[in-house]
This record gives sequence, C-alpha cells and structure tokens, in this order.
Amino acid sequence: MARILLASESERRRDWLASFLEGEEVNFHSRGLSAEEAVAPGFLDVSEKVEFTCMAKAMSASEEQSILNSEKNGENEVFDMVIVSDTLVEDPDDHLVSMGKPNSDSEAVAMLLRLSGNRHRVWSSTAILSRPGGPLFDISLHGGWTSNIWTESSIVEFEDLSEESMVELIKSESWRGKAGSYDLAGEASIHCKLVEGEEVTVLGLASESMEFLRGEISRQR
Repeated sequence: MARILLASESERRRDWLASFLEGEEVNFHSRGLSAEEAVAPGFLDVSEKVEFTCMAKAMSASEEQSILNSEKNGENEVFDMVIVSDTLVEDPDDHLVSMGKPNSDSEAVAMLLRLSGNRHRVWSSTAILSRPGGPLFDISLHGGWTSNIWTESSIVEFEDLSEESMVELIKSESWRGKAGSYDLAGEASIHCKLVEGEEVTVLGLASESMEFLRGEISRQR
C-alpha cells in the first residue's frame, strides 16, 4: 500500500485530496513543512513566482524527509510520495503582482476590493516527490529524492461585491489562510464562478499532477 504525505497545512487541499484518493489503496497523511516558506523574487511574473515557491517547498520536503528517516531508522516515516503545492492569485490588472494569504481584516478587504467585479487568474504549482529507491522522476532533490512539477492556471470571475457582502465575507473569516482572501468552495462561492480551467487548480492543486498521482498509485500496486 502506497504511503503518501501531503506536506501542507491547507485544510482545503487535505480535504480535496482525501476525497480524490478515496477508494485507492493508499495510506494518506497530511502535515505542514517545518521550514519557513521561501519568498520568490519580485521581478518574476506570478506563474514563475508560484513555481519558484513550490520548488523551494519540494527541496525543503526532501531535506525534512531525509532527516526524519535517518533519525527514526526509516521504518515508520518512509513515504513513497510526498506532495507539495503553492497557490497565488494574480492581480486582475498586473501579471507581475500576486495576492497571497492576507494577514489581517484590512488586507483581506483590500484584496477583495481588487477582485470585486473583475476576472482574475489563479495559479497553482504542485510537485510530487518520489522517495530514494522509488520511481525516478525528472528533478533531483536532496538525499536521493526526485520530483516532477506542474504549474497551471484557471480564471475566476467575481460579481460586484456590495458593502453588505463584503462585511459578511470578512466576518465569516473564510478569508483566513486563503490566497486572494477567498475560497471558491466556501463562503465566497455565491459571489464568484469558475470561467476557465479546473476548479481544483483554484482550490490549490494542479489538476495534471493529480492524474499523474493516480497513475503512479496504480503502477506501484
């Protein structure tokens, strides 16, 4: 049975992936990385920023797994695959400006005001890591780990948010931990819609990576 770790604190990613893997012969775990998240250079466009951060997470995950496996003699901590991902919302008017997770009510309001009445692009980059001795993926990481990476985007359209709707979204705190201050599958769903691409990309995972994951699970049975 394949052991899979989602190295993320995102509840939305965890819940979506748990549902996606339901019925598969896997042992699924989820927990965040201990390393501080890397900051992408400001001159990169949003697609490059999200991939930069995802690759930094992949390297951190390979380093952490190597250390854990060494300290615990490997047996209980060995995962066949580790998944990391990053998501950014692109400013509606500037492909170089990204919207990450807000740190306060005021930041959430500012982001929602930018998105109100506009279409915007959401980028997700997902890397799947293979353990040392497992299938050899394209990118070499730390300690014999390898990975593949996928970066995709989808387009979401927001209605013009009324003052009342804005207040409700902020009070609900559904913006916490969400890039762009909203959750397409949560409270904001009545105010926005997917107009291009895959919903899972907006929720935090590149869709092609999930199809690859399913294929690897089948292949490793």
